[in-house]
Amino acid sequence: MSYNIRNSARAHSFTVQTSAPPAERVVTDESVACKAAQSTVTCAYQTNIAGFWRNITVLWCKNMMNHSLSITVDSLDGEIHHTCKIDLKPWHFWSKKGYKSFEFDGYPVDVFWDLRSAKFSSGPEPSADYYVAIVSDEEVVLLLGDHKKKAYKRTKSRPALVDAVQFYKKENVFAKKCFSTRAKFEDNKKEHEIVVESSTAGPRDPEMWISIDGIVLIHVKNLQWKFRGNQTVSVDKLQVQVFWDVHDWLFSNPGTGHGLFIFKPGPPEVDSDGDNSSRGGDSDTSTGSGRYYNARATAPEFSLLLCAWKID
Repeated sequence: MSYNIRNSARAHSFTVQTSAPPAERVVTDESVACKAAQSTVTCAYQTNIAGFWRNITVLWCKNMMNHSLSITVDSLDGEIHHTCKIDLKPWHFWSKKGYKSFEFDGYPVDVFWDLRSAKFSSGPEPSADYYVAIVSDEEVVLLLGDHKKKAYKRTKSRPALVDAVQFYKKENVFAKKCFSTRAKFEDNKKEHEIVVESSTAGPRDPEMWISIDGIVLIHVKNLQWKFRGNQTVSVDKLQVQVFWDVHDWLFSNPGTGHGLFIFKPGPPEVDSDGDNSSRGGDSDTSTGSGRYYNARATAPEFSLLLCAWKID
C-alpha cells in the first residue's frame, strides 16, 4: 500500500510505501468519520502455517457499544483468507477466555485466548496480563501478550521453529490534541512510546510536536504552511523516517478527516530511474509456495501508521 503526500513547503510530492497486508482490504477498520469514535489497532505479522509463509492480521476494535478482536489468516498474495472474530463486550465475561478452530487451505488452525485479567490503557489493544495464541500443527505460530507460559501450557504446543515477524501496525486514535501509540522499530528491542501533540486553536500560529520516549524529536512551527512534510530522526541509534499530513486538522470540518503519521525505520530511500525491487511483504515466496525452512529473500519492512482524529 502506498500513500502520496504532497509537501507544500517544498513544492513536491513523495510516495510512502507501506507493507499493508491483503487482509486490510478484507477485514478493514471501516471509515470512522461517519460513526461514533471507534478506536482500532491493526497489526500484521508474517508467519508460518504448515510450512508456508502466511500473513496474520490482528484487528482490535473498540467503541462505546462493542469491543472485539478479529484474526485473519491469508496467503501472501491475498487469494486465500479466513477470519475469526471474538466479541469482548464487558458484560460477556465468559467470552474473555476461549478457543476457536477453523481450517485454512486444508490445514487446521486453533486460536486460544485469555483476556480475563488483561489491562487496557486508552486504546482497544491490551497492554499486559493476557495472551492470544494461534496454533497449527502443534506449533504456536503467533503468540501475543505477556502470559507466554500459560499459553504454552494451555495449548500443549511447542514454540514455532521460525519466529513471526511484525511488519505493519495501524492505529486510529481519537483525542483533542494529544495522540499516543507504541511500537517496536526492531525485533527483540524495547517498545517505544510515540506521542504527537498539537496546538491548532487560539490566536497563536498552529504548532506540532512529535516525541519518542519523552524526547521531542520534531517541532513544526507555522503548521498552516508546513502541514505536510517528512524528517529523519534517530531513535536508539536507528534512523527512523517520519512523514506527516495534517491538512484536515486545519482545513476540514471537525470529525471529517484525520492527521496521518507514518514511521518507517531505516534511512531514506534513494530515488532511482530503474525498477525497484519488491518491498514489504513481497518475496520469492509471495505465491505462498515457499517452505519456511528456506530463508526469506527479503525480510518485511516495518511501517507504523497513526491516524489521529481530532474531537471537540
